[in-house]
Amino acid sequence: MVILVAMLFGIGEESRAEISIDQLIAQTGIAEGGVAVSELPRWSGAHRILVWDMGMDLSGLIDASPDVEFILAKSVAEAMQYAADVDAMIGFCAADLIDAAEKLVWVQIYWAGAERCLAVDKIADGTVVMSNMQKMSSPVIAEHAIAMMMALSRNLPQFVNIMEQGDWSAARRATAGMTPIAGKKLLVAGLGGIGTEVARLGAALGMRVSGTRNSSRNGPDFVEYVGLSDELNDLAASADVIVNALPATAATLDLFDAEFFAGAKAGAIFINVGRGKTVVTADLIAALESGQISGAGLDVTAPEPLPADSPLWQREDVIITPHVSSSGGANERHAVLLRENVSRYVAGERLLNVVDPQKGY
Repeated sequence: MVILVAMLFGIGEESRAEISIDQLIAQTGIAEGGVAVSELPRWSGAHRILVWDMGMDLSGLIDASPDVEFILAKSVAEAMQYAADVDAMIGFCAADLIDAAEKLVWVQIYWAGAERCLAVDKIADGTVVMSNMQKMSSPVIAEHAIAMMMALSRNLPQFVNIMEQGDWSAARRATAGMTPIAGKKLLVAGLGGIGTEVARLGAALGMRVSGTRNSSRNGPDFVEYVGLSDELNDLAASADVIVNALPATAATLDLFDAEFFAGAKAGAIFINVGRGKTVVTADLIAALESGQISGAGLDVTAPEPLPADSPLWQREDVIITPHVSSSGGANERHAVLLRENVSRYVAGERLLNVVDPQKGY
Protein backbone atom coordinates (compact mmCIF):
# COMPACT_ATOMS: atom_id res chain seq x y z
CA MET A 1 0.00 0.00 0.00
CA VAL A 2 1.35 3.43 -0.97
CA ILE A 3 1.22 5.93 1.88
CA LEU A 4 1.69 9.62 1.09
CA VAL A 5 1.39 11.04 4.59
CA ALA A 6 2.99 9.15 7.46
CA MET A 7 4.79 9.40 10.74
CA LEU A 8 8.54 9.22 10.39
CA PHE A 9 11.60 11.02 11.70
CA GLY A 10 10.27 14.19 13.34
CA ILE A 11 10.32 16.23 10.13
CA GLY A 12 7.28 18.41 10.67
CA GLU A 13 6.84 22.17 10.74
CA GLU A 14 8.00 22.53 14.36
CA SER A 15 11.47 21.08 13.79
CA ARG A 16 11.89 22.99 10.55
CA ALA A 17 12.45 26.32 12.32
CA GLU A 18 14.97 25.04 14.87
CA ILE A 19 18.08 24.68 12.72
CA SER A 20 18.85 25.48 9.10
CA ILE A 21 20.90 23.38 6.73
CA ASP A 22 23.48 26.17 6.54
CA GLN A 23 23.82 26.10 10.33
CA LEU A 24 24.14 22.32 10.27
CA ILE A 25 26.89 22.41 7.66
CA ALA A 26 28.73 25.12 9.61
CA GLN A 27 28.47 23.18 12.86
CA THR A 28 29.49 19.78 11.53
CA GLY A 29 31.66 20.44 8.48
CA ILE A 30 29.76 17.91 6.37
CA ALA A 31 30.57 18.11 2.67
CA GLU A 32 28.98 17.51 -0.70
CA GLY A 33 29.76 14.46 -2.81
CA GLY A 34 31.91 14.89 -5.87
CA VAL A 35 29.23 14.10 -8.46
CA ALA A 36 25.77 15.60 -8.94
CA VAL A 37 22.89 13.14 -8.91
CA SER A 38 21.88 14.29 -12.41
CA GLU A 39 25.23 13.07 -13.71
CA LEU A 40 24.72 9.51 -12.45
CA PRO A 41 24.00 7.01 -15.26
CA ARG A 42 20.78 5.63 -13.76
CA TRP A 43 19.18 8.90 -12.73
CA SER A 44 16.21 10.06 -14.80
CA GLY A 45 14.52 12.18 -12.17
CA ALA A 46 13.07 11.34 -8.77
CA HIS A 47 9.90 9.26 -8.96
CA ARG A 48 9.50 6.73 -6.16
CA ILE A 49 11.35 6.66 -2.84
CA LEU A 50 11.06 3.63 -0.57
CA VAL A 51 11.26 4.55 3.13
CA TRP A 52 11.80 2.37 6.19
CA ASP A 53 8.83 3.32 8.35
CA MET A 54 10.12 3.82 11.90
CA GLY A 55 6.98 5.55 13.15
CA MET A 56 8.14 9.16 13.03
CA ASP A 57 6.85 12.25 11.26
CA LEU A 58 7.62 12.47 7.54
CA SER A 59 4.91 14.97 6.63
CA GLY A 60 7.25 17.95 6.15
CA LEU A 61 9.48 15.94 3.85
CA ILE A 62 6.57 14.73 1.76
CA ASP A 63 5.07 18.21 1.52
CA ALA A 64 8.38 19.55 0.21
CA SER A 65 8.44 16.99 -2.64
CA PRO A 66 4.84 16.74 -3.87
CA ASP A 67 5.77 15.16 -7.21
CA VAL A 68 7.55 12.23 -5.60
CA GLU A 69 5.77 9.09 -4.45
CA PHE A 70 6.93 8.02 -0.99
CA ILE A 71 6.35 4.34 -0.23
CA LEU A 72 6.63 3.27 3.40
CA ALA A 73 7.47 -0.25 4.54
CA LYS A 74 8.04 -1.59 8.03
CA SER A 75 10.33 -4.48 7.03
CA VAL A 76 12.56 -5.74 4.24
CA ALA A 77 9.95 -8.38 3.42
CA GLU A 78 7.28 -5.73 2.96
CA ALA A 79 9.67 -3.50 1.00
CA MET A 80 10.49 -6.27 -1.48
CA GLN A 81 7.13 -5.92 -3.21
CA TYR A 82 7.99 -2.35 -4.20
CA ALA A 83 11.70 -2.74 -4.95
CA ALA A 84 11.45 -3.08 -8.74
CA ASP A 85 9.90 0.35 -9.19
CA VAL A 86 11.87 2.60 -6.78
CA ASP A 87 14.81 4.82 -7.65
CA ALA A 88 15.82 5.68 -4.07
CA MET A 89 15.67 4.10 -0.61
CA ILE A 90 15.81 5.64 2.84
CA GLY A 91 16.81 3.43 5.75
CA PHE A 92 17.24 0.16 3.85
CA CYS A 93 20.45 -1.45 2.61
CA ALA A 94 19.65 -5.18 2.63
CA ALA A 95 21.44 -6.95 -0.21
CA ASP A 96 18.39 -8.85 -1.50
CA LEU A 97 16.32 -5.69 -1.56
CA ILE A 98 18.95 -3.66 -3.39
CA ASP A 99 19.58 -6.47 -5.88
CA ALA A 100 15.87 -6.46 -6.70
CA ALA A 101 15.81 -2.69 -7.24
CA GLU A 102 17.00 -2.43 -10.83
CA LYS A 103 16.28 1.30 -11.07
CA LEU A 104 17.96 2.20 -7.78
CA VAL A 105 20.20 5.28 -7.82
CA TRP A 106 20.57 6.35 -4.18
CA VAL A 107 20.41 4.91 -0.65
CA GLN A 108 20.26 7.12 2.44
CA ILE A 109 20.81 5.33 5.75
CA TYR A 110 19.63 6.57 9.15
CA TRP A 111 22.92 5.83 10.89
CA ALA A 112 26.64 6.65 10.49
CA GLY A 113 28.35 3.24 10.34
CA ALA A 114 28.55 2.15 6.72
CA GLU A 115 30.37 -1.18 6.92
CA ARG A 116 27.30 -3.44 6.73
CA CYS A 117 25.89 -1.59 3.74
CA LEU A 118 29.25 -1.53 1.96
CA ALA A 119 29.10 -5.33 1.87
CA VAL A 120 26.30 -4.98 -0.71
CA ASP A 121 27.83 -5.28 -4.20
CA LYS A 122 25.95 -2.42 -5.86
CA ILE A 123 27.01 -0.05 -3.09
CA ALA A 124 30.57 -1.34 -2.86
CA ASP A 125 31.19 -0.86 -6.59
CA GLY A 126 29.52 2.56 -6.75
CA THR A 127 26.57 1.51 -8.90
CA VAL A 128 24.31 2.83 -6.14
CA VAL A 129 25.34 5.99 -4.28
CA MET A 130 24.97 5.88 -0.51
CA SER A 131 24.88 8.71 2.01
CA ASN A 132 24.84 8.36 5.78
CA MET A 133 24.33 10.31 9.01
CA GLN A 134 28.02 10.78 9.77
CA LYS A 135 28.66 13.66 12.22
CA MET A 136 24.98 14.15 13.02
CA SER A 137 25.36 12.53 16.46
CA SER A 138 28.92 13.69 17.10
CA PRO A 139 28.18 16.11 19.98
CA VAL A 140 26.08 13.70 22.02
CA ILE A 141 28.41 10.73 21.41
CA ALA A 142 31.36 12.87 22.45
CA GLU A 143 29.54 13.83 25.65
CA HIS A 144 28.91 10.13 26.29
CA ALA A 145 32.62 9.37 25.90
CA ILE A 146 33.59 12.19 28.25
CA ALA A 147 30.97 11.06 30.77
CA MET A 148 32.46 7.56 30.76
CA MET A 149 35.96 9.00 31.19
CA MET A 150 34.91 11.16 34.14
CA ALA A 151 32.99 8.33 35.79
CA LEU A 152 35.96 5.96 35.57
CA SER A 153 38.48 8.54 36.74
CA ARG A 154 36.37 9.20 39.84
CA ASN A 155 35.53 5.52 40.52
CA LEU A 156 31.80 6.21 40.19
CA PRO A 157 30.87 2.62 39.24
CA GLN A 158 32.33 1.44 42.55
CA PHE A 159 30.42 4.07 44.52
CA VAL A 160 27.18 3.13 42.77
CA ASN A 161 27.65 -0.54 43.69
CA ILE A 162 28.46 0.31 47.31
CA MET A 163 25.28 2.38 47.63
CA GLU A 164 23.28 -0.86 47.76
CA GLN A 165 25.12 -1.72 51.01
CA GLY A 166 24.41 1.62 52.67
CA ASP A 167 27.94 1.52 54.12
CA TRP A 168 29.58 4.97 54.45
CA SER A 169 32.96 3.51 55.44
CA ALA A 170 33.06 1.15 52.46
CA ALA A 171 32.23 4.06 50.19
CA ARG A 172 35.18 6.05 51.53
CA ARG A 173 37.50 3.13 50.78
CA ALA A 174 36.52 3.35 47.11
CA THR A 175 38.47 6.60 46.80
CA ALA A 176 41.69 4.65 46.12
CA GLY A 177 42.77 5.30 42.54
CA MET A 178 40.60 8.37 41.98
CA THR A 179 42.41 10.81 39.73
CA PRO A 180 41.83 14.27 38.25
CA ILE A 181 41.45 14.79 34.51
CA ALA A 182 42.86 18.31 34.14
CA GLY A 183 46.45 18.18 32.90
CA LYS A 184 46.20 14.57 31.76
CA LYS A 185 46.95 13.46 28.19
CA LEU A 186 44.02 12.49 25.99
CA LEU A 187 44.58 10.53 22.77
CA VAL A 188 41.71 10.44 20.28
CA ALA A 189 42.01 7.74 17.63
CA GLY A 190 40.10 9.08 14.63
CA LEU A 191 39.66 12.85 14.44
CA GLY A 192 36.46 12.70 12.44
CA GLY A 193 33.20 14.23 13.59
CA ILE A 194 32.98 12.32 16.88
CA GLY A 195 36.70 12.36 17.59
CA THR A 196 37.01 16.10 17.03
CA GLU A 197 34.15 16.76 19.45
CA VAL A 198 35.78 14.49 22.06
CA ALA A 199 39.05 16.38 21.58
CA ARG A 200 37.30 19.75 21.96
CA LEU A 201 35.59 18.73 25.19
CA GLY A 202 38.79 17.20 26.56
CA ALA A 203 40.73 20.38 25.85
CA ALA A 204 38.00 22.42 27.56
CA LEU A 205 38.56 20.28 30.68
CA GLY A 206 42.23 21.19 30.66
CA MET A 207 43.54 18.01 29.05
CA ARG A 208 46.47 17.92 26.66
CA VAL A 209 45.03 16.45 23.48
CA SER A 210 46.61 14.50 20.63
CA GLY A 211 44.88 12.57 17.90
CA THR A 212 45.25 10.54 14.75
CA ARG A 213 43.62 10.78 11.38
CA ASN A 214 44.00 8.83 8.18
CA SER A 215 44.11 11.72 5.73
CA SER A 216 46.48 14.42 6.99
CA ARG A 217 48.15 16.07 9.95
CA ASN A 218 45.74 19.01 9.89
CA GLY A 219 43.62 19.53 12.96
CA PRO A 220 41.90 22.12 15.13
CA ASP A 221 43.87 24.42 17.41
CA PHE A 222 42.80 22.58 20.56
CA VAL A 223 44.65 19.42 19.41
CA GLU A 224 48.34 19.77 20.29
CA TYR A 225 49.53 17.08 17.91
CA VAL A 226 47.84 15.31 14.98
CA GLY A 227 49.51 12.07 13.95
CA LEU A 228 48.86 9.77 11.06
CA SER A 229 47.32 6.35 11.58
CA ASP A 230 50.67 4.58 11.90
CA GLU A 231 51.57 6.77 14.91
CA LEU A 232 48.73 5.47 17.07
CA ASN A 233 50.79 3.04 19.14
CA ASP A 234 53.56 5.57 19.77
CA LEU A 235 51.07 8.18 20.97
CA ALA A 236 49.31 5.64 23.20
CA ALA A 237 52.51 5.10 25.17
CA SER A 238 52.09 8.46 26.91
CA ALA A 239 48.29 8.85 26.92
CA ASP A 240 46.33 8.73 30.18
CA VAL A 241 43.02 8.34 28.35
CA ILE A 242 42.54 6.73 24.93
CA VAL A 243 39.27 7.28 23.08
CA ASN A 244 38.57 5.11 20.05
CA ALA A 245 36.34 6.92 17.56
CA LEU A 246 37.41 4.96 14.48
CA PRO A 247 35.07 3.45 11.88
CA ALA A 248 35.23 -0.24 11.03
CA THR A 249 37.38 -0.71 7.93
CA ALA A 250 39.85 -3.32 6.72
CA ALA A 251 42.63 -1.20 8.24
CA THR A 252 41.01 -0.83 11.68
CA LEU A 253 39.75 -4.40 12.21
CA ASP A 254 41.26 -5.75 15.47
CA LEU A 255 43.53 -2.70 15.66
CA PHE A 256 43.32 -2.50 19.44
CA ASP A 257 44.93 -5.83 20.30
CA ALA A 258 47.35 -7.29 22.84
CA GLU A 259 50.30 -5.47 21.26
CA PHE A 260 48.49 -2.15 21.41
CA PHE A 261 47.41 -2.54 25.05
CA ALA A 262 50.85 -3.74 26.12
CA GLY A 263 52.41 -0.62 24.59
CA ALA A 264 49.88 1.79 26.07
CA LYS A 265 50.72 3.80 29.16
CA ALA A 266 50.27 1.65 32.25
CA GLY A 267 46.97 2.46 33.96
CA ALA A 268 45.41 4.23 30.98
CA ILE A 269 41.65 4.45 30.59
CA PHE A 270 40.24 3.08 27.32
CA ILE A 271 36.96 4.36 25.86
CA ASN A 272 35.31 2.90 22.75
CA VAL A 273 32.60 4.86 20.95
CA GLY A 274 33.86 3.80 17.52
CA ARG A 275 33.19 0.25 16.42
CA GLY A 276 33.35 -2.97 18.43
CA LYS A 277 35.23 -4.90 15.77
CA THR A 278 38.21 -2.57 16.04
CA VAL A 279 38.98 -4.12 19.44
CA VAL A 280 40.07 -7.66 20.26
CA THR A 281 37.81 -8.19 23.25
CA ALA A 282 39.84 -10.99 24.82
CA ASP A 283 42.96 -8.81 24.68
CA LEU A 284 41.14 -5.91 26.34
CA ILE A 285 39.94 -8.22 29.13
CA ALA A 286 43.49 -9.45 29.66
CA ALA A 287 44.77 -5.86 29.83
CA LEU A 288 42.11 -5.00 32.42
CA GLU A 289 42.89 -8.09 34.49
CA SER A 290 46.59 -7.25 34.56
CA GLY A 291 45.95 -3.59 35.40
CA GLN A 292 47.70 -2.40 32.26
CA ILE A 293 44.37 -0.74 31.39
CA SER A 294 42.80 0.69 34.55
CA GLY A 295 39.29 1.05 33.22
CA ALA A 296 37.19 0.84 30.09
CA GLY A 297 34.04 2.56 28.88
CA LEU A 298 32.40 0.58 26.10
CA ASP A 299 29.42 1.74 24.10
CA VAL A 300 30.27 -0.80 21.39
CA THR A 301 31.60 -4.33 21.75
CA ALA A 302 32.55 -7.38 19.74
CA PRO A 303 30.30 -9.23 19.51
CA GLU A 304 27.07 -7.29 19.84
CA PRO A 305 24.99 -7.91 21.81
CA LEU A 306 27.68 -8.68 24.39
CA PRO A 307 26.99 -12.21 25.75
CA ALA A 308 25.62 -12.37 29.28
CA ASP A 309 28.56 -14.57 30.35
CA SER A 310 31.20 -12.06 29.25
CA PRO A 311 33.48 -11.19 32.19
CA LEU A 312 33.24 -7.54 31.17
CA TRP A 313 29.78 -7.37 32.75
CA GLN A 314 31.16 -8.23 36.18
CA ARG A 315 34.01 -5.73 36.35
CA GLU A 316 33.76 -2.58 38.50
CA ASP A 317 36.37 -0.93 36.28
CA VAL A 318 34.18 -1.23 33.18
CA ILE A 319 31.12 0.75 32.09
CA ILE A 320 29.00 -0.82 29.35
CA THR A 321 26.23 0.96 27.49
CA PRO A 322 24.50 -1.07 24.75
CA HIS A 323 25.39 1.01 21.66
CA VAL A 324 23.23 3.92 22.80
CA SER A 325 25.68 6.84 22.87
CA SER A 326 23.89 8.54 19.97
CA SER A 327 20.56 8.53 21.81
CA GLY A 328 19.02 11.81 22.84
CA GLY A 329 19.40 15.16 21.11
CA ALA A 330 20.37 14.10 17.57
CA ASN A 331 16.96 13.65 15.89
CA GLU A 332 16.75 17.27 14.80
CA ARG A 333 20.07 17.10 12.93
CA HIS A 334 19.12 13.81 11.31
CA ALA A 335 15.83 15.29 10.18
CA VAL A 336 17.42 18.38 8.65
CA LEU A 337 20.02 16.35 6.75
CA LEU A 338 17.44 13.86 5.52
CA ARG A 339 15.15 16.58 4.23
CA GLU A 340 18.06 18.38 2.55
CA ASN A 341 19.34 15.25 0.83
CA VAL A 342 15.91 14.34 -0.47
CA SER A 343 15.57 17.86 -1.83
CA ARG A 344 18.98 17.62 -3.49
CA TYR A 345 18.16 14.21 -4.93
CA VAL A 346 14.91 15.45 -6.42
CA ALA A 347 16.75 18.43 -7.94
CA GLY A 348 19.61 16.26 -9.24
CA GLU A 349 22.20 18.10 -7.12
CA ARG A 350 25.19 16.89 -5.12
CA LEU A 351 24.26 15.00 -1.97
CA LEU A 352 25.70 15.58 1.50
CA ASN A 353 27.58 12.92 3.48
CA VAL A 354 28.23 10.61 0.53
CA VAL A 355 30.10 7.47 1.60
CA ASP A 356 33.33 6.63 -0.25
CA PRO A 357 33.35 2.84 -0.79
CA GLN A 358 37.15 2.85 -1.07
CA LYS A 359 37.62 4.51 2.34
CA GLY A 360 34.73 2.71 3.99
CA TYR A 361 33.15 5.85 5.42
